[in-house]
Amino acid sequence: MKKTLFFCFLAGYFYCSAQNQLFFVHFKDKPNKAAFFANPLSELSQKSLNRRTALGISLNDQDAPIEQSYIQNLQNLGFTVTDYSKWLNGAAVNATPSQIAVLQAQPFVLSVENFAKNNSPGTKIKPVDKWKTNTGSNNKILTNFDYGVGTPQIDQVNIKPLHLAGYTGTGISIAVIDNGFPTVDTGNAFLRLRTNNKIKAGYDFVTKTTDIYNPSLHAHGTVVLGAIGGYLENTFVGSAPDADFYLYRSENFDSEIPEEEIYWIEAAEEADRKGVDIITTSLGYNVFDNPQYNYTYADMNGSTSFITRGAGIAAEKGIFVLAAAGNSGDKTWHYLLTPADNDKVFSIGGVDSAGNSSVFSSFGPNSLGVIKPDGSAQGTATVTVLGDNTFVTNGTSLATPIAAGGVACLIQAFPTMNRDQMRTRLRQTASLYPNHTDQMGFGILNFGSLYNNVLNTSETVKKQKFVLFPNPVKNILNIASEQEIETTEIYDSLGRLIRKENHQKSIKVNDFAKGVYYLKIKSRDQVYYEKFIKE
Repeated sequence: MKKTLFFCFLAGYFYCSAQNQLFFVHFKDKPNKAAFFANPLSELSQKSLNRRTALGISLNDQDAPIEQSYIQNLQNLGFTVTDYSKWLNGAAVNATPSQIAVLQAQPFVLSVENFAKNNSPGTKIKPVDKWKTNTGSNNKILTNFDYGVGTPQIDQVNIKPLHLAGYTGTGISIAVIDNGFPTVDTGNAFLRLRTNNKIKAGYDFVTKTTDIYNPSLHAHGTVVLGAIGGYLENTFVGSAPDADFYLYRSENFDSEIPEEEIYWIEAAEEADRKGVDIITTSLGYNVFDNPQYNYTYADMNGSTSFITRGAGIAAEKGIFVLAAAGNSGDKTWHYLLTPADNDKVFSIGGVDSAGNSSVFSSFGPNSLGVIKPDGSAQGTATVTVLGDNTFVTNGTSLATPIAAGGVACLIQAFPTMNRDQMRTRLRQTASLYPNHTDQMGFGILNFGSLYNNVLNTSETVKKQKFVLFPNPVKNILNIASEQEIETTEIYDSLGRLIRKENHQKSIKVNDFAKGVYYLKIKSRDQVYYEKFIKE
């Protein structure tokens, strides 16, 4: 497995036994599913049901709990069962070839699938924990702007217009499925999340505990979370600072085992139970400690790996799933990793501040020719937070959460927009569309453009919108509206508040420098956002 973590690789040799391998036992049915359909709240939260209702998604057999008596039957046969999936309707077990025949003969078993894809002992590739950092990356960096050092990466994908319009992720829940989250419970960079009760739950599916903040854990999950929800006043603002978060650990940095795919699916199923809107994951797989489980490029087809199947099901439940394309672009294996290969998973490549592909960003398409990645965000010298400070590093692992925050703002603005449609519109408003490259996909994402396009084509919004004139403007900007205006705020392109007025429909801008500005208009019941040009 090559995860989209920031480390180098060393080679060694691995000798394995073919006697004991990981299998997935698929069950035939769910005998008690009728009880679930009679009372869906026994398994899913109201928020989860509300998401399905809003998006027109019906409940199906996948949503019903797994049959616990089948798990007990496996245990009675002598198997240790700690991980299973209701979506795939089965359990993971370690078994010998002779035991497989016993399993297949059970009346409750549909089939038994081997995780191993080949029988070659091969070479083990072992990761070494080595972050790629820029000089001074652990020093606190102060600027005069609210977004601080995070401004360039926010502006590159044009999220600021949504923030200025009042869409900062409020009420939208994001599951971060990753490695550990040390310092999230203590660091000043996450104080705002803790104070506002934005961290709703967390679980470690590797150890089956809630110890996700343990200092001994790798901090990859922390910096991923930081790119979305981190906040240091006048220093850094994440891409969706007011979202709610569920923190799930599915990855053990010290080992590369196929069980991690099932941990991920279990985390995704729990996220669905809680009713999350978004899953963001900066993990990817193609090689493991035991090379028998390795994937080939042909397996990057959106349906072979267990994790890609689980990610696809999550997307079908109305969850917007984002996955890092991977950091293999400058390696022999330069392709994307799974689950970024699934066509319903929105995969993210990396670019630098100038908009060029990050040299390490993995290449698409998937092996069936589906264009991957879907789009790109800043992955080179990307700023996040760790502990009390800002932290600069490289990887599609950071590009992905930046994009996830933008998606959270869009879902807050357009909660009932079909998720397939949202993915399509994000591709269509990216910088290269209708063209693409194998490393950038359809190009750099543009959340503000999608937001404006939807507003401009929505008849409901048109009837409620304020009209600005003249635009472009030289001296006085006028606002035409039948609604009473409580306040107006004008921001420059850097997000700085330039002027605030109360109960005014005419605003003097003659002393403004030429350029693009953002007007935030607050009425009694709503907040509106408009852009204007000062000549």
